[in-house]
Amino acid sequence: MAKKPIRVAVTGAAGNIGYALLFRIAAGEMLGKDQPIILQLLEIPVEGPQKALKGVAMELEDCAFPLVQDMILTGDPDVAFKDANWCLLVGSKPRGPGMERADLLKDNGKIFIAQGQSIDKVAADDARVAVVGNPCNTNVMIAASQAKRLPVDRFTAMVRLDENRGRAQLAKKAGVPITDVSELFIYGNHSPTMFADFTHAKIGGKAAADVINDRPWLENDFLPTVGKRGAAIIEARGQSSAASAANALIDHVRDLATPGAIHSVAVASHGRYGFADGVWAGMPVKSTATGYEVVESYVMDDFAKSKIKITNDELVGERDTVKDMLG
Repeated sequence: MAKKPIRVAVTGAAGNIGYALLFRIAAGEMLGKDQPIILQLLEIPVEGPQKALKGVAMELEDCAFPLVQDMILTGDPDVAFKDANWCLLVGSKPRGPGMERADLLKDNGKIFIAQGQSIDKVAADDARVAVVGNPCNTNVMIAASQAKRLPVDRFTAMVRLDENRGRAQLAKKAGVPITDVSELFIYGNHSPTMFADFTHAKIGGKAAADVINDRPWLENDFLPTVGKRGAAIIEARGQSSAASAANALIDHVRDLATPGAIHSVAVASHGRYGFADGVWAGMPVKSTATGYEVVESYVMDDFAKSKIKITNDELVGERDTVKDMLG
């Protein structure tokens, strides 16, 4: 029997990440090669982005993807999120020249209040939300704060790009295939303060710190490389890391939809791993048939705790900046 189509809403659908993302979703890489989908694509309701969105849709049509049963193009969140099973919030306002972070947080807060309200109002009862648009930890906190119908654990933010970056750096340093690296999880904010926890990571089943055997490199080279990788790519390429972000979102959703997968996701902290209650922080989760469970078994040493404190302090500061916007 043919599967019922899954409705996937994507915001910022004509942007760089959206362009790198949509063709892979349509090809079945995110939800499965046998899973029909309906794409519900949102762009800001002005002529330029709407025209670009039409062009993206034309290309998607021209690919003749068998899984794509319909496409809806809109500038109205209530249309984009109607009955959506997955809401991928990719679009956000970028930081402009001379813009203060507090202003960026508040400008994006307005966007994610509106989107959170719309999702709670019109999305499917089983809707799940993945926030990519930065600052994603605080944006997901704001969107989730608007939810009255959907449970808070349906809202996640993406730190998978940081996990992927970290695994790649450890594999490169150790001279091993990427598949040899496991249990590298990202704690905290998707920002340079994040903690890519090499203290529990494994390479070929052995402690990564023992295999690499270079603690100064792990502390002073590895962590900043992962934390500032996005800035390094902008410096090298002149544009932000759209393709790798899209790839990470594919990984994020696919693993959340795969029971047993263990991966890094930003979720409501509920005070776990030393994070303040009420902030949204990256940590390891194990996907289940109905959602996910946070893996709470990792014991942090003093170095790890000091790094988590730094990223927690930043998250608390962001929360305090937007506290008047929370529902």
